[in-house]
Amino acid sequence: MSCLLTHGREEVCKESVGGLQGVYFINYESGSFTKTVTGDNLGELSSLSGSTVYYYELKGTSNYNETVNSSRENGTTYFSQEATLNLKKLTNAMTTQLKVLAYGRPQMILWTNNGDALLAGEDHGCDLTAGTISTGAALGDLYGYSITMTGEEKLPAAFISGSTTTSPFAGMAVGDQPTIVAS
Repeated sequence: MSCLLTHGREEVCKESVGGLQGVYFINYESGSFTKTVTGDNLGELSSLSGSTVYYYELKGTSNYNETVNSSRENGTTYFSQEATLNLKKLTNAMTTQLKVLAYGRPQMILWTNNGDALLAGEDHGCDLTAGTISTGAALGDLYGYSITMTGEEKLPAAFISGSTTTSPFAGMAVGDQPTIVAS
């Protein structure tokens, strides 16, 4: 891999919006994804065949941040992936799933309001590192869950090829798409 820059970047148009519209969890599977890589780029995810994904719809205050951690002294670089998800309404079924999320290390597909879909935890999975189950104090407070999922990966989160605002898997051939489970 070369450490020399190969592209520049001009000022982009102001057509983007922030936020997440949904997250898909995948029980940790090593090597179940196919990436299309050309040249020196990071590649895009082009297949999730055989995977089952569990969809959580999000509205409002959920977010995703990826932090570059690089050490000149140690000669290392890795990417910290962190999603803070706010899930409305307490239920016994969701509390059970929260426990499973805490025990496991799922991979996540974060679907943005721009229609991009990103795979976090591709090689190592993600951990539930913080969370609250809250009834709130005032009538307008969150009655639900706030969880933080984190991953640490060698490469940034992969984009899913052809994702749109109406489907994160739109660019995949029918046989390459996952089975989606929504509650």
